Amino acid sequence: MTVLVLGDGLTHERGPVARRPDEPVLLLEAESFARKLPYHPHKLVLVFSAMRQFRDDLREQGRTVHYQQAESFEEGLARHFAAHPGDELVAMRPASANAADRLDDLITAHGGSIEFVENETFLCSPDEFDQWAGERDGYRHEEFYRFMRRKTGYLMDGDEPVGGEWNYDDQNRETPGEDVDPPDPPAYRPDETTARVIEWVTETFEGSYDGPPYGGDWADPEPFRWPVTREDALDALESFCEDRLPKFGPYQDAMVDDEWGMYHALLSPAINLGLLHPAEVVERVIEAGEREDVPLNSVEGFVRQVIGWREFVRHVYRREMPELAGANQLDADEDLPPAYWTGETDMRCLDDTVGSVRERGYAHHIQRLMVLSNFGLLYGVEPTQLNRWFHAGFVDAFHWVTTPNVVEMGLFGSGVFATKPYASSANYINRMSDYCGNCPYYHTRTTGEGACPFNALYWDFLDRNEDDLRSNHRMGLVYSHLDNKDEEELATIRERATKVKELAASGKL
Repeated sequence: MTVLVLGDGLTHERGPVARRPDEPVLLLEAESFARKLPYHPHKLVLVFSAMRQFRDDLREQGRTVHYQQAESFEEGLARHFAAHPGDELVAMRPASANAADRLDDLITAHGGSIEFVENETFLCSPDEFDQWAGERDGYRHEEFYRFMRRKTGYLMDGDEPVGGEWNYDDQNRETPGEDVDPPDPPAYRPDETTARVIEWVTETFEGSYDGPPYGGDWADPEPFRWPVTREDALDALESFCEDRLPKFGPYQDAMVDDEWGMYHALLSPAINLGLLHPAEVVERVIEAGEREDVPLNSVEGFVRQVIGWREFVRHVYRREMPELAGANQLDADEDLPPAYWTGETDMRCLDDTVGSVRERGYAHHIQRLMVLSNFGLLYGVEPTQLNRWFHAGFVDAFHWVTTPNVVEMGLFGSGVFATKPYASSANYINRMSDYCGNCPYYHTRTTGEGACPFNALYWDFLDRNEDDLRSNHRMGLVYSHLDNKDEEELATIRERATKVKELAASGKL
């Protein structure tokens, strides 16, 4: 029997690698995977280098590792079964939809077999989530988060939450001032293995796509910086706990021009590859929270993201696919504006956020939701297009990650857990960032030359989706504001929104 390890299950401590220490290990590095989308170069370097580092670590421990580098996954399997006829494989069940069925078909076709076991890179099993979900009408994250707090015992005092409250999100929205000065995010110097992968990715994939909007030189990468080994991932965890955790909570939602990391953990790439387990990350953060300089809202806010949101979207994806991937309940049909690929726009918030993605494959969660997704929502982007861009552009992205976050949370595509669209005018961005002070567009204007595109798009979004949204009990207040606008004002807003869309579609916004 051989343990098959996929690129997002690179853990020594859990799963069949840990439970079957005497069995050989198989890893498959497929070039065709990297050609499915115009992935950011840092995403490719991250995955392939982490796989090779994992291989080398296992071999240093004395494990037999079969490492196949092939054009396709099928070719790699064919080579393996040619050398090991009838081999029986065991693997953690992949998180992406239909991946297990596709693997089973390929392996069976080559005369082998595979057994899938529970994916231990998560904290909540499918059975546990399904039992929690029961006959609920839709999914509510806050209810699931409380379930997970009780299940894990994290931040619990008996049956009650530590501090008396389950959620301190109202303390995590401080407006960034001039005193906000985040430390430089950690950067990990590529070793010889990673350097070879960088060279290979550059030679093999640079300029190999067909050009925007589906490829071309849309990324503008800085030097690679992400941890690709267990040792560096643990160091990144320590860096967060020591240097950024104390102010993570208050400034969790803040956006500052040219401060791409703020006080965020920057651990999602390592967690999603399996280099760090969510339990060890949360437990280390809780331990760090015992220091006097770490407020409870910082610890709770981080714990909620990991044991709440990450687990929640994984299972919603599992249960709602394949319908969720194509969901589009608002019938949005606009093409993704070129600025997402080129980074060329005068809108400072969009320019800085897309620029961060182009340079390092990353933007933090509020930039993802309230800049990138919010603009797409108001503009009316067809959800699969924005989902494709997120999946290609972010180093921590997998289909199970982006689909619930983009299609549902960002674009209100289905309504399976989002209870309203997260639509906002420039007011939110001005309150939570310093972008508007450095922008040629005026956040206080809705119409006319120089008016912030978010404003006209916001009211136009509410207007054109009134039949679908007015009855939503969470939208009553905003529609009362829309009712205060007379037909002449609405006509001017529609005219400005049309102009904004024309500029965006032509790459001149």
